[in-house]
Amino acid sequence: MKGDAAYSTVGSRQKQEGKLWDSMKTTGFILGTSLLLFAAFRNSVTWHLQKFWGASGDFWQAQWEKVLHLLGGNEWAIFFLGMAVVPSLVYWCFNGLLMVADVTGKPNFITRYRIQLGKNDPVDPEKLRQAVHTVLRNQVFISLPMMMFMLPIMKWRGQPCSKELPTFHWFLLELSIFILVEEILFYYSHRLVHHPLLYKRIHKQHHEWTAPVGVVSLYAHPVEHVFSNMLPLLVGPIILGSHVASIMVWLCLAILATSISHCGYHLPFLPSPEFHDFHHLKFNQCYGVLGVLDRLHGTDTLFKQTKAYERHIILLSLTPLTETIPDSPKKAK
Repeated sequence: MKGDAAYSTVGSRQKQEGKLWDSMKTTGFILGTSLLLFAAFRNSVTWHLQKFWGASGDFWQAQWEKVLHLLGGNEWAIFFLGMAVVPSLVYWCFNGLLMVADVTGKPNFITRYRIQLGKNDPVDPEKLRQAVHTVLRNQVFISLPMMMFMLPIMKWRGQPCSKELPTFHWFLLELSIFILVEEILFYYSHRLVHHPLLYKRIHKQHHEWTAPVGVVSLYAHPVEHVFSNMLPLLVGPIILGSHVASIMVWLCLAILATSISHCGYHLPFLPSPEFHDFHHLKFNQCYGVLGVLDRLHGTDTLFKQTKAYERHIILLSLTPLTETIPDSPKKAK
């Protein structure tokens, strides 16, 4: 019996090592292929993008100089505008449209793409109001002070409000690093707040929404908002000493991405929200943003066995994926 147990343990260990090796090979293949594709298309694609950027670069540089002149070169005002006002407007404009659909169930061209059918149809107004109040508190009393505290840090790292905007290629490099840093910090901080000691006190609040809506992307306990929502976005720019314009664009893109991943609708031509929606449904799957670390750590195995995984693509037609790839019928008991 002891021999059988030892053999089973060794077999289990070898299986885990095999899964890790498969994940490493897959990650290496993806990264290697990406580098080859980048090298192959760089001279053509980036040439066209650079041409476009160069044609519009003078325009954006002129607009930036107008902003600097309008604000009298006041770095606090420039930072407040780029780090707080513009990202907040993007957040509330996008989620305001979604909230209309969430509360009224209209227009149909949005609600027909609902992921979890029969849920939030329509959403509970009181529950949504509570979420909005929490988000506003997080933004005013946590996000805003953190953003403004970044100015002296960024001035120590470089010249965040300089007159000259960053080049196109440098911004692309920055964006790549921002995404990588966010994936690492968000994945591990997210898994940490799922630890039993922290989940009940901190993260359970966010998971009150098993079928999330867009505004819930920032509905979180203050501690979680700092360490999982804010820091993963800000550490990359701090490391690189980025320009405030680069940070502003990055924050707007990140806000749109997290709002889409929480919105509850798999809308055409937008990134798939199936991955994070499944996390809200099952809790112990799909912790990351891109899914790379979930693949490495095996925290997407259940997800990959579901219809949600088959639907985890960019919808390129107007037919909802719940119709083309419907859930399997439940077995009769």
